Amino acid sequence: MKAAKGKAPDPAIRAAAWQVQSLLLGYPDESLHRRLDLLGTVAATLPPPVGAPLTRFLGHVRTRSVFELAADYVATFDHRKRFSPYLTYFAYGDTRKRGVALLRFKQAYRAAGLQLSDEELPDHLSVVLEFAAADNAETGLRLLTEHRAGLEVMRRGLRDTGSPWADVLESITATLSPLVGSEQDAVARLIAAGPPEEAVGLAPFAPPRYLPDPVVLPVPRIAPGVTETARAPAGPPGAPHTAPEACR
Repeated sequence: MKAAKGKAPDPAIRAAAWQVQSLLLGYPDESLHRRLDLLGTVAATLPPPVGAPLTRFLGHVRTRSVFELAADYVATFDHRKRFSPYLTYFAYGDTRKRGVALLRFKQAYRAAGLQLSDEELPDHLSVVLEFAAADNAETGLRLLTEHRAGLEVMRRGLRDTGSPWADVLESITATLSPLVGSEQDAVARLIAAGPPEEAVGLAPFAPPRYLPDPVVLPVPRIAPGVTETARAPAGPPGAPHTAPEACR
C-alpha cells in the first residue's frame, strides 16, 4: 500500500482499507459480528501489508464474545492515555493549542459539507478514517499525516502490550508514507516525555466519558463485488446503541 517511487497508492484500495479500519476501531457490538464475513472479504482484497493485519484482528474478534471485546476496548482506549484515539492529544496534550487543532478538524469536515454533533470529537481516529474513506481522501490523508507521530506512538504502545488492536494500527500506518526524520524525532520525544501538559478546559471540545463513534457518512463501494455499506456501532457500554447524529 505504501507508494512506490513516482506511483501513488490506488485510491479505491486505500478507501476500502480506511473504511474497514474505521469500523474495527469503533465500539464493538453485535453489528460487528454480523459484518465479520463482509469485512473479511474486503480485507482479503487488500495488499498484504494492509490486509493481513486486518485478517489477523478479525480472527481474534471471532474468538471473543461481544461482552469480552467491549470490556477490552474500554480498558484499552478509555483508561489509558497512551492509546488515546484522539489524534490531537499526542501533539498538544490538554493544552489550549489543542482546542485550535480540534477546530481545524471541524473546519475540514464543514468544508466537505458535514457537521458533527456537539457530543463528538472530530479528531477521533475512527471518525477521521471514515471521513477519509468517503470521497475525502486528500483531506483525510492530510489530517492523518499531520498526526503521523502520534499514530506511530499508539501503534508501538499497542504492539508492546500485546493488544490485538495493534494489528489495526499496523494496517493504518501501512496506508501512509514511511516516517521521515522530523517525524521520527517527534516519536522519540513523545515516547520520552509524553504530550504537553497544561490543565485547562477545552470546552466545547472536552471529551465525553466514553469514546465517540464514527460519524455516519455515505460510503461508496469499498471493494469490487461488495456493495453493502457497513455502519459503525454506536454507544457506550451499557447504553442503547444508536447512530450518532450527523447533519449535512
